Amino acid sequence: MKPKIVVITGCTRGLGRAMIPIFIDAAWQVAGCGRDESQLAELRHQFRPPHFFEVCDVSCEAEVVSFCAAVLTSFGPPDLVLNNAAIINPSAPLWETSASDFSRIIDINLKGPAAMMRKLLPAMLERGSGVIVNFSSGWGRGTAAGVAPYCATKFAIEGLSMATAQDTAGKVAIIPMNPGIINTDMLRSCFGGGAASYPDAADWAKRAVPFFIQLGRKDNGRSLTVPA
Repeated sequence: MKPKIVVITGCTRGLGRAMIPIFIDAAWQVAGCGRDESQLAELRHQFRPPHFFEVCDVSCEAEVVSFCAAVLTSFGPPDLVLNNAAIINPSAPLWETSASDFSRIIDINLKGPAAMMRKLLPAMLERGSGVIVNFSSGWGRGTAAGVAPYCATKFAIEGLSMATAQDTAGKVAIIPMNPGIINTDMLRSCFGGGAASYPDAADWAKRAVPFFIQLGRKDNGRSLTVPA
């Protein structure tokens, strides 16, 4: 049987990086992207072809076009797309958040997943199958002080995903996913030392990857959370 293909954005650190070996152990082929060339070089060295790792800043349309074209040429339409790449704003009230910080978080967290879907969905729809998971957050379903721009992008991911799920009618399942609370650099920027009381990315990936693998058409448009 032809191996299944997963595309992971933001694959060089945190949750994206932690999922790679779990997918490979499950006999999936991984196509990953990130912004750090040195980290991508390490991934290429550790995980040899057919796995595929390339630079792509998801906020840059031209880079998304190039990366997605390479994925489709090398693998064909992916079976699973994990739009994981995201940043969080420096903790501050909205009126103390710069316009450039606000724009950057929207470009990566919202416009990035939208660009990936625009470039990969046509081929997936033509084949008639596949799943796209857009990473949301608990702060995409509730709010907290100091992270208004991040909350705005994750609430938007929920709406973007559920509306696109109506467009695909389940032919390709589109799912907004709250990964849960995980001890990553992003969480530490908000929680400080308190982040250590939560599971790390490696432990999370052991639960998350099997959950992602079993997603399908039945889950189209559902707002889901990775089980604890």
